Amino acid sequence: MENKIQYLLDKMCDKSEEEAYAYADQLAEIGTEEVLDSLIDVLNSENIDNAYLAARALSKIENNNKALEPLLEKIHDHANKNRNGLFVQALEGFDLSDKFVDVLRIYLFGNFKSSNLAKTYLDHVEFDLSPRTIKKAEKHWSHFQNNSDQESDDYAIKKAEVETILNEIKQLFL
Repeated sequence: MENKIQYLLDKMCDKSEEEAYAYADQLAEIGTEEVLDSLIDVLNSENIDNAYLAARALSKIENNNKALEPLLEKIHDHANKNRNGLFVQALEGFDLSDKFVDVLRIYLFGNFKSSNLAKTYLDHVEFDLSPRTIKKAEKHWSHFQNNSDQESDDYAIKKAEVETILNEIKQLFL
């Protein structure tokens, strides 16, 4: 099995391989701890194309919670700000219930694709929330307000959305 996993990893990461996605999917089907760890290593590598494939495979593995933090780190890494849409898309295969603040950060500070995907998660994921979550979210909202062009249409849209979201959450704790 170890040889098969290494073979699939090598094929997935082979630049000349036209079916790299198929190998990523096969790794996801195997889905063992060894595969999970190997894919996390690829996710953390410098090769962005391989990291995308690893994120895709990780999102399809059933017990993938161990990979969520490394994926979020990749998403939040400033070096990936303009190319993290595929990483954010991979979040759909993870339990995001306790990641409200991370998803809000992606919505606020992400590029167009990432922000739109994060908004979908904000609208559809059932988050585990607490007063502490609200405080952290408000901190990021304040940071966004202080570092954005408040005359832009994007700012106005996000202001309306975030204030509605935060007010609805606060109502839960009254």
